[in-house]
Amino acid sequence: MKVALIAPPYPLAEGPSAPLGLCYVAAAFEKEKAEVKIFDYIVRQYTVKKLEIELKDFEPDLIGITSVTLNFNLAAGIIKSARQLFPSAVTVMGGPHVSFDYESTLKKYPEIDLIVIGEGEETISELTPVIRNRSEWHRIKGIAFMENGELIVTPPRKWIQDLDKLSLPSRDLLPISRYLALSFPISIITSRGCPNRCIFCQGHRMVGNRVRNRNPIIVVDEIESLLRYGFQRINFSDDFFTSNVTRVKAICDEIQHRGLVFPWTAFARADSVTPELLQIMRRSGCDTIFFGMESGNQQMLDRVRKRVKLDRIRQAVADSKAADMKVFGSFIVGLPGETRETLMDSHRFAEELDIIYGYHFLAPFPGTTVHDQMDQYDLELLSDNWSDFDANRAIVKTSSLSAADIEGFIEEFYMKTVRKVEARIEKEFQEGTVNATDQLVYLGNKRLDVVFKLLSEDIIEKLEPIPTPVNGNKPGTQIAEKIAEQTGQPLTYVLSSVQELIDKGLLQIHTVDNHLTCRWA
Repeated sequence: MKVALIAPPYPLAEGPSAPLGLCYVAAAFEKEKAEVKIFDYIVRQYTVKKLEIELKDFEPDLIGITSVTLNFNLAAGIIKSARQLFPSAVTVMGGPHVSFDYESTLKKYPEIDLIVIGEGEETISELTPVIRNRSEWHRIKGIAFMENGELIVTPPRKWIQDLDKLSLPSRDLLPISRYLALSFPISIITSRGCPNRCIFCQGHRMVGNRVRNRNPIIVVDEIESLLRYGFQRINFSDDFFTSNVTRVKAICDEIQHRGLVFPWTAFARADSVTPELLQIMRRSGCDTIFFGMESGNQQMLDRVRKRVKLDRIRQAVADSKAADMKVFGSFIVGLPGETRETLMDSHRFAEELDIIYGYHFLAPFPGTTVHDQMDQYDLELLSDNWSDFDANRAIVKTSSLSAADIEGFIEEFYMKTVRKVEARIEKEFQEGTVNATDQLVYLGNKRLDVVFKLLSEDIIEKLEPIPTPVNGNKPGTQIAEKIAEQTGQPLTYVLSSVQELIDKGLLQIHTVDNHLTCRWA
């Protein structure tokens, strides 16, 4: 059986990692002897024509796609096009959004044959042999589908208890060189599950409220494979990485035992870290830790069931700094009952901590308590367009604050400062007075601008062969000049970015009939 798995477009500016969940799904299909291809449109331009060419070349029996809420509309549009192109293929959708919105999804998009709810690996194992036999779908737990106009939801599937039985994610099916070009961290999970019940998060319902851990030996085996690919930074993206201190120590010890040296980051709860644990993490390479702080007002934290005290956050930040870690704090604005005063509490708290921090607008995703029980909170949802759920705009209001009020706070107390800093660095860079740290950030952002263009618009694929240089120019210079001409990007930044990609072996230049061609490795 041929299985086409699609990673739908996701904004590059949001810093996407390689689609880990889809790679686990691919591995599950491969375990059942299916021939699998991943069509990744995160780091490649998506068009219906490209989809048609690639699917016709592969001729899949099953077409699967995943999504989160913010790119669900795109994903649904892609699966609709895929069904028109391949009406005989079975279409399957999974992921956190449809796991909690399967009824309206199936009714609105009849092009989707079946939805996998929650964890998919064991479901795939049972489903693959009978995928063409709809009568057998009734006995497969954890799926939803329509039959004769009626919604069928099979009994829920139990959480996978032994994660070590799962095949390692099939990242070899991804366009690895493109992800390496982005220089974003590559994500890995060491566990699934979260015992916390924050009302704005769907994690405890998607992967369970009890943490299930992977064997540290297998985790570090996977890390070694990622380092061999060329990834330089690892991100532990568990819902609750520091839930089990003994396990975290075991992972850190194994990293050091093997002599692996690489920087890594992790998400943690402030009340789950100790000075000793942070020092152990730091010695094994953790240089940045992310805390979901959500609010600087204790009543707000209690209301959203964060179950952490502000003083405990202060202590965790101080301990992390003492361990020589960078600290990033994430705050949410527009929480239930939000007022101007609670927003200012968050602003003062963030400034007091003296850390890198950012704000996200509340996006009440399906499956979160705040979405499913909104009538019980001081909150009103202002949009039912899933594309608006990107956490970059206000789509809720409270009795005290309109959406404009919430966005106004961000503009006044965050974005103005960000823009002021950016303008200062730009001015100092042009004048030649910028310090080394700011220069690194500035040039890194310029490089990303170029790489985003190359990836999102398929610039490399569209390059016509270029006559071999006769004036002594390096081939990379000729390629960069053509890219700068086509994209309008400054040649200085294009040249340095392209040459770096060539030097790293991510872009390859070939000479054919006295002409240069360029392609991704």
